[in-house]
Amino acid sequence: MKKTEAYECLHQNDPLPNLIERTNKYLLNLRLKHWITQRQYEQLSVKPNEVKLAHLYYLPKVHKLGTPLRPIVSGLKHPTIKISKLLDGLLRPFFDGMVSNTTVTSGTEVIKLLQEWSKRNTRQETLLCTMDVMDLYTMIPQTEGFLSIKKMLDYLNIKQIDGLKMETIMRLCRFVIQNNYFSYNGKYYHQVRGCAMGSPLTLTIANCYMFFFERDIVKQISNSNGFYIRYIDGIFITINWPTQHLSKQSIDGINSTLTLN
Repeated sequence: MKKTEAYECLHQNDPLPNLIERTNKYLLNLRLKHWITQRQYEQLSVKPNEVKLAHLYYLPKVHKLGTPLRPIVSGLKHPTIKISKLLDGLLRPFFDGMVSNTTVTSGTEVIKLLQEWSKRNTRQETLLCTMDVMDLYTMIPQTEGFLSIKKMLDYLNIKQIDGLKMETIMRLCRFVIQNNYFSYNGKYYHQVRGCAMGSPLTLTIANCYMFFFERDIVKQISNSNGFYIRYIDGIFITINWPTQHLSKQSIDGINSTLTLN
């Protein structure tokens, strides 16, 4: 938890009662201003007896050196979970269509695409390169995270989805991102950086952020008849470049926010 500085310790101050109150007030304000419908307000509102704070646990990354731990914030009954599910259901189909040429969902897809590419492009000097974005979910700045959703909607020229205007979607995204609270070892924490792995909306935000983050790298590789594909935080590249040139282009395409391993 100290490594990424993504969490603020609240000690024994339980944030749940205040979070329930703030969530309902926020939704009521959106309803009174006609940003959401009465049905949406009733659907998303929080009933105190039906929610509980998320909790943190870890899963070992057994495929990586040193077996690092992956933090999972389990919030199936978190006060913002219904908002998160609604937004993810609205946004993910658009994202999937936008990135169909640069992302995959399985290793089988990578093999098939690589076989097609290799028929035309494989040479003796062909390089194969794999990279991993370290701590993706907790390293994305929260503001840039939800703004990546706006970038996607602008990129696709989408003004509203199922009656929700883009501004409403952005307001709800920001509220979800900025209100991730959980308990761990008898203490309470607030996530102040990144998104909670375990919240439905997080994957879409992370993928949107990566899509715009990687565009320059993808363009350079595509213009050189290379092959670039990504699955969440895992990147695979094959190209007919000198090793030093690939390293330089990859490094130049990275900003200080994320680290590639």
